[in-house]
Amino acid sequence: MTVHFDDCRVDWLGYATVRIEAPDGTVVYLDPGRYGVLDDYDAGDADIVCVSHVHHYDTDGIERVARDDATVLVHEAVHHSETDRDVTPVRDLPYDTGRVDAELDELLGDVIVRTTAAYNHADGPHTDADGEPIHPEGFGCGFLLTIDGTTVFWPGDTDVLAGHAELDVDLFLPPIGGTFTMDREAAADLAEAMAPELVLPIHYDTFEAIEVDAEAFAADVAGLGVPVVLDG
Repeated sequence: MTVHFDDCRVDWLGYATVRIEAPDGTVVYLDPGRYGVLDDYDAGDADIVCVSHVHHYDTDGIERVARDDATVLVHEAVHHSETDRDVTPVRDLPYDTGRVDAELDELLGDVIVRTTAAYNHADGPHTDADGEPIHPEGFGCGFLLTIDGTTVFWPGDTDVLAGHAELDVDLFLPPIGGTFTMDREAAADLAEAMAPELVLPIHYDTFEAIEVDAEAFAADVAGLGVPVVLDG
């Protein structure tokens, strides 16, 4: 799915993979890969790659999108030992690789990269069989990117958190699949409170656990007076 928003081109490529291209040609990817969303995709055009947590750490996906001189930002908790998938250790990635926490505020070229906390509430519904949060605090982050004056927010795999509604966001990319993240109702409420110029939901329908009625989400958001767009 491609959206032209302000002067940027935004492509949702599936799951949590989003490509953002600025008018000057700068390209940023969010959480590239997993579940075949980048099969037969070898753009190699990313200037910046952002990885929010280990569930979205896919080194084949990174290699498919990154330029040789790309900057790859990976949350500090990501470690190859935390997954049973065959991935390259972060330290061995052949790029300018930086570790980030949930408090980054940095200028990379002409892109301002900020991070936010991303986690499931310990007393909420998104817990495992042992009652532990699927995404505990400190496990990952969200990314708040300002590109050519447009601020794009991908909150990561998270519930709605205190402070989200106060962020100044132009394009909001909420996860709406529930099960592991905020569900469509919570995401719609957050969209209303945040009041972005556009909402593009992602992280849904990739597999059964995150299947959702996206049209119902869009209707709810539009009914709240917030512009929204869906794939298809």
